[in-house]
Amino acid sequence: MDEIRGTAQGTAPVPLSVLDLVTVGTGRTATEALRTSVAIARFAESRGFHRYWVAEHHSMPGVASSSPAVILAHLAAHTDRIRLGSGGVMLPNHAPLAIAEQFGTLEAMAPGRVDLGLGRAPGTDGATAAALRRADHLSEGADDFPQQLMELTRFLDDDFPDGHPYARIHAVPGPVQATSPGGVQSPHRPPVWLLGSSGFSARLAGTLGLPFAFAHHFSAQNTIPALDLYRESFRPSGVLDAPYALIGVAALATDEEKEARRQVRAAALNMIRLRMGRPGLVPTPEEAEAYEFSPMEQEFFESWTANVVHGTSDEVRSGLDALQKRTGADELMLTSNAHDGAVRLRSYDLIAETYNLPTL
Repeated sequence: MDEIRGTAQGTAPVPLSVLDLVTVGTGRTATEALRTSVAIARFAESRGFHRYWVAEHHSMPGVASSSPAVILAHLAAHTDRIRLGSGGVMLPNHAPLAIAEQFGTLEAMAPGRVDLGLGRAPGTDGATAAALRRADHLSEGADDFPQQLMELTRFLDDDFPDGHPYARIHAVPGPVQATSPGGVQSPHRPPVWLLGSSGFSARLAGTLGLPFAFAHHFSAQNTIPALDLYRESFRPSGVLDAPYALIGVAALATDEEKEARRQVRAAALNMIRLRMGRPGLVPTPEEAEAYEFSPMEQEFFESWTANVVHGTSDEVRSGLDALQKRTGADELMLTSNAHDGAVRLRSYDLIAETYNLPTL
């Protein structure tokens, strides 16, 4: 349970964490984006952020996080204390045994600080998801995800019942090593989180007594209903005795309010292109300023930016405090997206300062 619940630092109302999409801007490379991720992870660790998650996306030029486990292994080599995890792995894209092996390996690399966040969506368009799964059609039914989740959990715990087709199959690294002659196994195993942007995963997480992460940053209208459903559905388990919910929040702090608006306009243009089926690299603020939104695009821009907490550090702190109070979230996971990695790093720096987070 201590591996799930964090402790608020400084004057923050709840623990603060980071969600990284490994964004790539025009004129930049994935190598540069990954270097930024390392810099932000190390900074987050040094200032008391609780965890650092990487999200799985595919076929998007501006998002270089297609392989969360690989990125997390890289981050594990450059950090010592901060929790690392997936926010999330899109489970239907993968065989549960492969995920159990990947995260068992990560747990061996960074004992006691790995989270396994799981999502039901593909993290991409249907054609790309079909290519990932080598399938002619996609099955996203409510029956499939719980079954996949059960299978993954049994591989992580190595407890398929006798007679099950997988009873003699073991995820390695994993608990089976402790039962082998002379074997010694870590007491830790990655805690499983369920991620969602609607009520399905909220109810499932509550029923199973698992921690829940809600994607407020792109589904803000569903945040409070989903959190209410999670809390109402919650049943104590061996994992949690009470609900624990974090929300992902788009937040960008800059030294001047005008600069925050410039940066968010560029991020919004990137989202508009994605929604129109033309995903690309994150545009520069200059490109976004020169772009004329159509009436429909302007409507999307205003709706989308209304859910991005942005401005000076004081404005961002005020917005985050109000959001936490309104939702009752147990943790805020911040994602600061911008064309320039230095802007993203500065945003986390300003947020750490405004909340008086400790220097560790």
